[in-house]
Amino acid sequence: MASKFELHENPSNSLDEMLEDFKWYENNKKISFLNVASAFDIESTSFIDENGDKCALMYAWTFNLNGKHIEGRSWSEFMELCDKLVEFYGLNLEHRLIIYIHNLSFEFQFFRKRFKWETVFLLNNREPAYAITTSGIEFRCSYILTGYSLKQLGKHCIKYPIEKMDGDLDYSLIRNDKTKLTDKEWKYIYHDGLVVVSYIQEQIEKEKGIMNIPLTKTGYVRRYVRNECLYDGSHSKNTGKYLKYRKIIKSMTITSVNEYRQVKNAYLGAHTHANPLAVNKIINNVYSLDFTSSYPYVMVSEDGFPISKGKRYRIKSKEDFYEKINLYCCIFDITFYNIESNFPYEHVIPLSRCIEKENAVADNGKLVKASKIVMSLNEVDFKNFSRFYKWESIGIMNFRYYYKGYLPKEVILSVLHLYKNKTELKGVEGKEVDYMSAKENLNSVYGMCVTDICKDNLIYTDSDEFETESCDYEKAITKYNKSRNRVLFYLWGMYVTSFAKKNLCDAILNLEEDFIYSDTDSAKILNYESHKKYFDDYNLNVKKKLLKMCKFYKLNPALIEPKNINGESKMLGIWDKEFEGNNPSYLKFKTLGSKRYAYMYPNGEYSFTISGLNKKVALPYLLDLAKKENKDFLEIFDDDMYVPADKTGKNCHTYFDYEISGEIIDYQGNKSIYHEYSGVNLASIEFTLSLSSNFIDYILGLRGIL
Repeated sequence: MASKFELHENPSNSLDEMLEDFKWYENNKKISFLNVASAFDIESTSFIDENGDKCALMYAWTFNLNGKHIEGRSWSEFMELCDKLVEFYGLNLEHRLIIYIHNLSFEFQFFRKRFKWETVFLLNNREPAYAITTSGIEFRCSYILTGYSLKQLGKHCIKYPIEKMDGDLDYSLIRNDKTKLTDKEWKYIYHDGLVVVSYIQEQIEKEKGIMNIPLTKTGYVRRYVRNECLYDGSHSKNTGKYLKYRKIIKSMTITSVNEYRQVKNAYLGAHTHANPLAVNKIINNVYSLDFTSSYPYVMVSEDGFPISKGKRYRIKSKEDFYEKINLYCCIFDITFYNIESNFPYEHVIPLSRCIEKENAVADNGKLVKASKIVMSLNEVDFKNFSRFYKWESIGIMNFRYYYKGYLPKEVILSVLHLYKNKTELKGVEGKEVDYMSAKENLNSVYGMCVTDICKDNLIYTDSDEFETESCDYEKAITKYNKSRNRVLFYLWGMYVTSFAKKNLCDAILNLEEDFIYSDTDSAKILNYESHKKYFDDYNLNVKKKLLKMCKFYKLNPALIEPKNINGESKMLGIWDKEFEGNNPSYLKFKTLGSKRYAYMYPNGEYSFTISGLNKKVALPYLLDLAKKENKDFLEIFDDDMYVPADKTGKNCHTYFDYEISGEIIDYQGNKSIYHEYSGVNLASIEFTLSLSSNFIDYILGLRGIL
């Protein structure tokens, strides 16, 4: 029998010391898997060869099986290890060993031409979720499973705690397979594998077998919701329930390729933007407020989701249009003529979602005015935009309407159950794993609604090439409509974001000049006390809407506000301040637009959020730069702020598919012959925080400077 799972710090002298018998578990496709956690990881060095080409080589690897690991320096050693695994366990396509790799796309690019592949399943170009060799080794991506970096993943290892080591390997140094690695460097390398096997072992125990671990992060919640809708919780058959729900969901289908494309065009996503009057200003005493589970809340509370197939309709008049959008869920193509903002503190139409635009003026990607724009919208977004813009006239084409109502009771109960688990398990000793699972599932519940049903097929060919096969839209839509496991309607995801954005915009309209910045489900504001009544009233209305839903479905009202470990009720959907009391969240705050802001906490510490910049690496450099220049940190957080390549914490990935070989000398003076069939070159990249000239001109003109 297999030994108990334990993490071993010291490496095994040989694979033979690690090999032992493990139980086999069979899935519903009659394929057996070894029920053991294993992981593989490589370290590589990047360089430019004598021809000026970007190259890279693998110089060390670790393999972990059930907490024990072995180290290697060459691909021949790793291939020998795989051969031994196949022989010892009798692996083949019906009897497999799953080896997890964190960010499989990286390692796969190095070893993909060294194996013969039965199946490579790609989520995106060069992004395999799994890859199965003809000999029965199945490589899976633990990053796609979790969505966490290795450092974050270590924090989610509760039963078998282990943390990723940090900063103990200088990636700027050239290494090869002859480079002498210190004990500290080896420890850094094999700790990555320890983190992965720790997490996978916890999932094996939680899911009662490795075959029950899904491929992707949303797979957990997708399986849970499907079981709640079609079965009695844990896939126990209930024919009556199955047939009842299938009847409901079969009434919600996509009727044509044109409808699918229109729905996709009408999906505008979340709202992230700054008050243009606040951009590039240091603002004091800023409060930060967040919605509690914004997307789950609208899924539970709103009664305006489409619950039928769409019907085409020809709009007869302005009155007819407004009557339809008040009675039904509607999707339509709309042309705005001479549209212009009437709210100076925020702009909400994303210019990138306009199918056509003429003479458009933009505020950091959002529309200010135009002589003409064409876009696809639903009625929720149209009504929302109507509060921020005025126009001369509109034209409506390709109008579709749907009956509207709440999401199915089973979906709502699933969301409420996940929220209840998250709330009740938070801070409970011994339930850390369950809490993390509930939190991740709740955060993923929206993701399952927006899975694209018409994606191009990405193929890894027998000649080791990546190819794309165009999607047959009609075939994909027919398959979607007829799927016996479908429990969702593609249109719901679009409406989730529309309702959530409307709730955010309600606050922005109330705040007016006190609005500073928003990001999906949060807002940075001034003068909280002046707006406290609005937020209190909003939260009261949240409760009313939730109680209305409970009454409609005859649900226990306690479901909408479960109690935490301290006995405090925690209702989903309400506005909540980051800090309690009357203290502001930030003593100083400055934004340069979407995903670009910096701030000072009440304790005097600085931080920032900048898309494309690693906070941990860049912040110390920028703080030191501010000190040297005798400036406030927020003063150097400005247009044209520059961060050198070695201080950004960001790398540029260059994939090369050609074979390379030659001699390389490492930083210690050791010579070695390298030979790679393909690989990934990593190079640090510099960062400049630059605002577009159009955005700068708009800001200056807004303030009367131009």
